[in-house]
Amino acid sequence: MITHLYILSFNLIFLNLVSGQSIHFQTEVRPILMEHCAECHGGVKKASGFSVLSRASMLQEGDSGDPGFVAGNSEESALITRIRSKDLDERMPPEGQDALSAHQVEVLTKWVDQGAPWPQHWAFASIQGQDVPRGVHPIDYFVNQRLDSEGLTSSSRAEPSTLVRRLFLDLTGLLPDMESLNTFVADPSGLNYEGLVDQLLTSPHFGERWGRHWLDEARYADSLGYEKDSVKKDAWRYRDWVVNVLNQGMPFDQFSRHQLAGDLIPEAAQETLIATKLHLQTQFNLEGGIDAEEDRVKRVVDRVNMVSSTWLGLTVACSQCHDHPYDPITQREYYSLYAFFNNMDEDASFLSDNPNNAESILNERVGIAEKLDQMLSRQITDKNLNNQTVGLLGKLFNFDGGKGLTRHMRERVENRRETFVMKRGDFLRPDSKQGVVFPGTPRIFPPLRDEIQLHDRLDLVDWLFSGKHPTTARVAVNKVWMRLFGQPLVDTVQDFGSRGAQPTHPELLDWMSAWWQSEAQWSLKRLIKWIVMSDTYQQSSAHRPELKRVDPDNRFLARQNRFRVEAEIIRDISLQTAGLLNLHLGGPAVFPPIPDAVLNQSFTKYGGNSKGRDRYRRGIYTFFRRTAIDPNMMVFDCPDASASKAMRDRSNNALQAMTTLNNEVFLEAAQSWSAKLLQALPDATDDLRMNHTFQSALGREPSAEEKAQLIQMLQEARDWFQGHDKEAVEFLGPYASNEMNPSEQAAWMTLLRLILNLDEFFTRE
Repeated sequence: MITHLYILSFNLIFLNLVSGQSIHFQTEVRPILMEHCAECHGGVKKASGFSVLSRASMLQEGDSGDPGFVAGNSEESALITRIRSKDLDERMPPEGQDALSAHQVEVLTKWVDQGAPWPQHWAFASIQGQDVPRGVHPIDYFVNQRLDSEGLTSSSRAEPSTLVRRLFLDLTGLLPDMESLNTFVADPSGLNYEGLVDQLLTSPHFGERWGRHWLDEARYADSLGYEKDSVKKDAWRYRDWVVNVLNQGMPFDQFSRHQLAGDLIPEAAQETLIATKLHLQTQFNLEGGIDAEEDRVKRVVDRVNMVSSTWLGLTVACSQCHDHPYDPITQREYYSLYAFFNNMDEDASFLSDNPNNAESILNERVGIAEKLDQMLSRQITDKNLNNQTVGLLGKLFNFDGGKGLTRHMRERVENRRETFVMKRGDFLRPDSKQGVVFPGTPRIFPPLRDEIQLHDRLDLVDWLFSGKHPTTARVAVNKVWMRLFGQPLVDTVQDFGSRGAQPTHPELLDWMSAWWQSEAQWSLKRLIKWIVMSDTYQQSSAHRPELKRVDPDNRFLARQNRFRVEAEIIRDISLQTAGLLNLHLGGPAVFPPIPDAVLNQSFTKYGGNSKGRDRYRRGIYTFFRRTAIDPNMMVFDCPDASASKAMRDRSNNALQAMTTLNNEVFLEAAQSWSAKLLQALPDATDDLRMNHTFQSALGREPSAEEKAQLIQMLQEARDWFQGHDKEAVEFLGPYASNEMNPSEQAAWMTLLRLILNLDEFFTRE
């Protein structure tokens, strides 16, 4: 026996030597298995009893009686025999699919001969820390290591004016005021830079900027969705809660605990229940004829999928119907996650000031809710009651909205629902043979505390933030990085599974994740400050021709990235530059100008255009209706709130240019700016006004060439408008003034409209 093991070990060592460099499973083998094999031999079909999702499954005997491979012996391995076969009836992949290339066959052959090592997927392995030399920022250390290995160097520090604008846009979503801009440009020292960072992190607009990011993941909207798309009059309370706690610096673990399980926290403040409205961001169908139980199941499924993508970084939705086709997650494990959320019910309370008749209102609500519970129980088996049940659901929803109640979640205590695996995901086909499914987590992760017999959502949160969980910190850190660099370290921000991308800087991702959990104690503000204080963040984003061949997508971070700001920020900074933006915080949603053609798409028209200062609130406070999205937002890739969206699309099309040039909001911004400019600098030269406008909008002065072109354009506009006073007044709209020459104001408006449409204006350098 000893001799046999010695010979086998010698053979493996010899094969490694003669076959050259060891095969890397994650980057060479796994992509082949996932791309060419898993569709038929994964968690869905498992054709011929053979699966490629794990080493153990490949070593099991299939229907043929043979394992997929014999470790260390490719000649005796069925996998290698089949992919080498010239017989189309035997060859894998089968006829009709592309055969593996010679290189891919060689990779799999060498891998088997080298013992078929199958390391744990990087995202499911424990977070690993590394020592970093003292006196070096860890981000710069890891990035520079990668640059050195590629023969590259980092870029120089960005211009002071660029840094100020970058920080303001990244941390508050606003442009810098003149005082902040001039102060830092005059002294761009590291000490002043850190002071500016601290100032912005304590700004009330920080919570608005980073709250908007979170609302994308929470799939926030002010309406229920579907054709009826009823208005949620209390939705804004959740939005304001997010903004407020981010401003207060609530650590991410507590931020998550309040939202996932705020109703279960002992002796929690009543307003903690507002946080559970995260679960009420699902779409809710109140149309006639729908099956209320089916719609409830859909909402639970949506919560499971959102939690999985947001905190676990996994796409588990397909496991509702079958085992995951690419990751080792079974259908039963999906329903173990489902069981955490299956006994959540909608409730409503007065979570702010109670009216004098609060008790009678709540008693009346109890009566409606009791009738609804009875109807829901009967409707599960009697589908003739569908319309009556939906009618009661709508009555309760309208009662809550009409009486000023805030809807939130409560865990069901009595008559608790049992969870079963649903055959093919069909709520009408619970698989009772498999037995009741209890709350649990996938086996690819560390287990829950086993001393508890029945776990709840608080246990789920404790598990996520135990310090041993491999993905919670990685997933969140990757998204924070994406906000500050325009691209993540792991491109698939909501999928860290087998089909997901490899991290470009794995050591850096792990170091940040470990540091954030232990030293920073899950503080989002500390993490952001730590990143923006690095030289890597402060680099210039200027194009470098020598990088085009080696790293065209800037994955190695030899420079910063420049990218267009989001839809809401485009609107905000346009109004800000024009002196129109209303910076009031919080409160019910407001209604920006939206064409009637869009509003009329909804089943029930609601809102119209807000008047006065409400018309100019920040984008985060504008009413978001799922069936009638503001075209200004939609054209710039604002998500539709149908599902959690961590990374927005970033398209580039002609409609965007047409919008910022002609849409009512942006046209009004140019009109207002022209009036304020001439009022502020009535006797100034063109040169002085030009400098002022560039500093306000772009944070810099125009070059001599730019100034010459714009002065020429200004003069041409003057020449035309001097003979067309009527057109000038019409062009200026409500901002035409008897105190100013309309042709002069209209000429300047023409120029300001151009500046507001520059790529540089919408771009974060």
